Amino acid sequence: MNRRIRSLIAPAVATLVGVAILIGLGDWQLHRLAWKEGLIAQVSTRVHATPVDPPAEAEWPSLKPADYEYRHVRVAGVYDVAHQALVYRALESPHGPYAGPGYLVITPLRLANGAVILVNRGFVPEDQKGKAASGAGQGESTVTGLMRSSEERNFFTPADDPAKSRWYTRDVPAIAHAMDLTRFAPFSIDADASADRNALPEGGETVIDFPNNHFSYALTWFGMALALIGVFVAYAVSQLRA
Repeated sequence: MNRRIRSLIAPAVATLVGVAILIGLGDWQLHRLAWKEGLIAQVSTRVHATPVDPPAEAEWPSLKPADYEYRHVRVAGVYDVAHQALVYRALESPHGPYAGPGYLVITPLRLANGAVILVNRGFVPEDQKGKAASGAGQGESTVTGLMRSSEERNFFTPADDPAKSRWYTRDVPAIAHAMDLTRFAPFSIDADASADRNALPEGGETVIDFPNNHFSYALTWFGMALALIGVFVAYAVSQLRA
C-alpha cells in the first residue's frame, strides 16, 4: 500500500468517528425539536381550554407536574389573607399596566372540605405592596387559573428566608409549611386576569415561554459534520498531491 495512503488511515478513522458523533448530536436535537413542539402544543391546548375542576385531594399524592402543568381549572373556597406569602418578582413584560420590581401574592384558598390550595393571586408593584390583601373578600371566592408546579431554583436565585417572610421562588411545600398548613395541594394556581385591568393584585401574569432553538442547533451539528468531511478531503488531496 502506498505510504501516503497509509498515512491517511488514522485521520480517516478519526474523521468518521467525529462525523458519527456530530450527526448523532444533530439527530438528538431533531428528537428534542419534536418533543418541544409537542410540549408547546399541549400547553397551548391546556391554557386555552375551558376551566375544569382541579384533581381531588385523594389524587394529590400521586400527581406529577407533567400531568397537570398549565391545566386551566376552576375552584371555590375562602381566602385566608392572614397567611400570605409575597414572592419577589421583577415583571419585565407585563400583560397589564404594572411592571418593574414587586411581588407575587400567594394566598391560601381553603376549600369546603378543609383542604388548602395556594393561589398566586397576581402581581403587586413594590410601591403598592400594601394592596396585597385587596380583592380577597371574606366570603367564598371562585378562582379560575392555571395549575403550576413549584418553581425551580437556579444558581443565581437568592435563598428563601421564611422566618423573615422573604421569598424568591414559588416553592409550594416550603410556603405551605411556613404557614403551618397540613392538608395542602402539591401545586399552586396562577389566577387569571381580572376584568378590571387596574385591579391589584394583577392576575394573568403567568409567563409561558418555551425557547425552541433545536432546529438551528441540529443544523449547526450537521454543518460541523460537513465541515469536518471537507477538512479531511482537503487534507487527503493535499497529501496525495504532495
